Amino acid sequence: MRSAYRRFVLLVGDLLTFVYCRRYEVVGREHVPASGGVIVVSNPLNAAAPPMIQRALPRYVIFMAKKEMVDAPIIGALFKAWGAFPVRRGEPDLGAVRAACRVVGGGEMLMMFPEGTRSRSGRLGAGHPGTALIARRTGAPVLPVAITGTEGIKWPGVFLRPRSIHHIRVTIGEPFRLNGAASSRSEQLRDDMDVIMSRIASLLPESYRAAD
Repeated sequence: MRSAYRRFVLLVGDLLTFVYCRRYEVVGREHVPASGGVIVVSNPLNAAAPPMIQRALPRYVIFMAKKEMVDAPIIGALFKAWGAFPVRRGEPDLGAVRAACRVVGGGEMLMMFPEGTRSRSGRLGAGHPGTALIARRTGAPVLPVAITGTEGIKWPGVFLRPRSIHHIRVTIGEPFRLNGAASSRSEQLRDDMDVIMSRIASLLPESYRAAD
């Protein structure tokens, strides 16, 4: 069922990319670990980012998505079919943390957007500590992924403008593990998030990085 659904997602992604995007580029696919639990972290420009990132990765990805997205009437059903599970924003969600650790501990790829929501400016924002907490608890490698170009996708207007998106680029960095002894202290998690966000930022053009 999972492989069939992934093929369906890739087919739809291929079709939409062909019709609406002049160029779709993936850089660094060789950095994706062939097996084992992995935490994929990226910048969420809009709702088109998840399928475009899945299209770039050779393995099936399970998404941690904000509760509002998973509960949405139409797109929420797609996220659930994809295997996504919800997380409550702005408050501790230990249930989501435990679910994420089970995914990674089971040898799966977990997709997280540390900012928690899309960036309205297109620039990378601050990350929430939940990502670092899961990385610390599981000891899994973190795979940074940067995506650009999807901010030009405006729903539903994009369907009326073929070839309206010029260039979508997915850049996959080298996997890394957080250094030092495991800790759930807030200071340690903040430092960890600085490392994680800097890895994503290093893959982005200057115009997408956080303003100084």
